[in-house]
Amino acid sequence: MNLLARIRKFIHWETPPKPEVRLLPEFYGHLKPFRLPLILTVLIMLIGTFGYMLIDDFPLMDAIYQTGITFTTVGYGEIYPISQAGRIFTITLIIAGFAVFSSAIGTLVSELNKGVISRVLKERRMLYKIARLKNHFVVCFHNDYTIEVTKQLRKNHIPFVVIDHREDMDELAKKHKYPYYLQAEPHTEVAMLKAHLSSGKGIITLSDNIADNIAIIASVRLFEKEHLLPRPYYIISSAESMSDVEKLKKLGADTVVSPTKLTAQRVSTMAARPDMENLLEEFLYRNDTPLDMEQVYVPKFSWMVLKKLRESHLREIANVSVVGITKKDGKFVTMPKGDVLITSECSLLVIGTQQGISMTKDIVMKRKKPEELKYV
Repeated sequence: MNLLARIRKFIHWETPPKPEVRLLPEFYGHLKPFRLPLILTVLIMLIGTFGYMLIDDFPLMDAIYQTGITFTTVGYGEIYPISQAGRIFTITLIIAGFAVFSSAIGTLVSELNKGVISRVLKERRMLYKIARLKNHFVVCFHNDYTIEVTKQLRKNHIPFVVIDHREDMDELAKKHKYPYYLQAEPHTEVAMLKAHLSSGKGIITLSDNIADNIAIIASVRLFEKEHLLPRPYYIISSAESMSDVEKLKKLGADTVVSPTKLTAQRVSTMAARPDMENLLEEFLYRNDTPLDMEQVYVPKFSWMVLKKLRESHLREIANVSVVGITKKDGKFVTMPKGDVLITSECSLLVIGTQQGISMTKDIVMKRKKPEELKYV
């Protein structure tokens, strides 16, 4: 290990991650139209240099300088007296330089009007930014659902990447404040690699067309197997009918949202209790409240397995409340009492602060009884 590497290790200087080279869009291929003007420029400079050296016996550096100021038509004049043949050669050089520069400017304007080069450079910059993301969500397809979901993700400081195949993604991203976005087919492997899905937390697909959602779910699960990822991604999808909900869950979606069902539940609740605010919306979805709700998974090796709920002392240690337990078979126990047994591979529905929920997760994941319980 060299000295520079040791210094970097000592000061914890990490190089920012970069996207794979094969994922970057081809840039130099779009510079081919400039190849001919560049070759002509070099060729004329060579001809001019050797011409002044042969015709008027210019030294090499003076010949290069005279050719440069003549070719670019800057008008500095002659650095040495030039013969009649040399002046004719100079006029020819000026005309050739004007023709080459006119051709180069025409090529430049044409390529800039196409917008290909600027689009490629913009995509390369975006890929470098996305490569630095961790625990982000990949949101597929731009629609009304995507607009509202990304607003909430942005408010909760959850990073995300929006992928859509639309040609106007630049304008849409600017309008709806997407910090990271890609113009690509979301279900392709290249799009998932560009979105840095390997470091992501999950994927959200809320297309109106169920075929799009099916393609995304199948592609993501296949992506996991091919790349041997350590953990499965959390997939959130949407479906209109309950039969489609079951299909998407069987295909591998973790959560399937039915807008029709959610709307019906909300309307019926408000119709039955019009004088009551939606507590979840009021206390859990607001940004200015510390209250949060989350499911905490109890693994097989946890010390809490086959212990009574009161023996965990979660309220005393982490200041959280267990308001529900989902058993391994899917049975849900609401408002469990203290003598309820905590079984293997169940999930505790916990309400508390984010710090308290994080502490609860640490307690649940321990193999041995925590030392803190000795003082409770």
